[in-house]
Amino acid sequence: MHIAQNLKFLRKRKGKSQEEMAQALGLNRSTYSGYENEVAQPSLELLLQLAHSENIPLEALLSQQLAQLSNTELELLVGSWRKEASGQHLRVLTTVVNTQNEEEIELISEKVSAGYTSGYADPSYLQELPTLRLPFLSKDRKYRAFPIAGDSMPPVVHGSYVVGEFVQDWLRLPNNTPCVVVTKEDGIVFKYVQNLLQDQQILRLSSTNPLYQPFDVPVAEVLEVWRFVSYISKELPDIQLDYTALGSQLRAMQADLQKALRSQNK
Repeated sequence: MHIAQNLKFLRKRKGKSQEEMAQALGLNRSTYSGYENEVAQPSLELLLQLAHSENIPLEALLSQQLAQLSNTELELLVGSWRKEASGQHLRVLTTVVNTQNEEEIELISEKVSAGYTSGYADPSYLQELPTLRLPFLSKDRKYRAFPIAGDSMPPVVHGSYVVGEFVQDWLRLPNNTPCVVVTKEDGIVFKYVQNLLQDQQILRLSSTNPLYQPFDVPVAEVLEVWRFVSYISKELPDIQLDYTALGSQLRAMQADLQKALRSQNK
């Protein structure tokens, strides 16, 4: 563990005093000084905050002696999140193919969804899954169907399945795109995605149900992103009819019908 040395190195690299660094982290100077002098250990939340603000992987902050890295090595380390987000680090996507060597759409049932974060790259896990064919989808893209739980994304209801298209480059994902996002902590979630990777290295996930508040997911916590293309449900969306407008339309139809009948009788 090299936390104290790395805190001091990062502070001096930015040309800040302990007082300035403490203010940036929402601490008083004596508390921050204790971390640099190994009198106390910072919380995991604070370490995550610092790693995020410095664009450095948490693992490197904890286990590497940053002061011993060359400028080139340090720049590569700081920019590693961007390579991961853009897909420059090859995402190995395990998939199921049929006898014609065509990729199937694996259906992640609700029963096995809890194990997806550990089994998504495991061929034996995927081969046990049911598959489906949707002929209206492109054969040049990779799709997967995910179970939806809860009531946070109407009109997609609990028990539905969302079919998503695999996203290789997260940096190019347009804002407010509905996606299945697979994260280390929350597993499979279906939300609208606000892409804040360039500025803050986070994805902000929002629901269509206003009772649910948006929340942020750091890029380091994201495993996969699948852009919404379709959903499968046994229930029709709950549509609120405008009875006033419906009545007007019926009266207009009756008037047109009466007019047509009068024309025929002439």
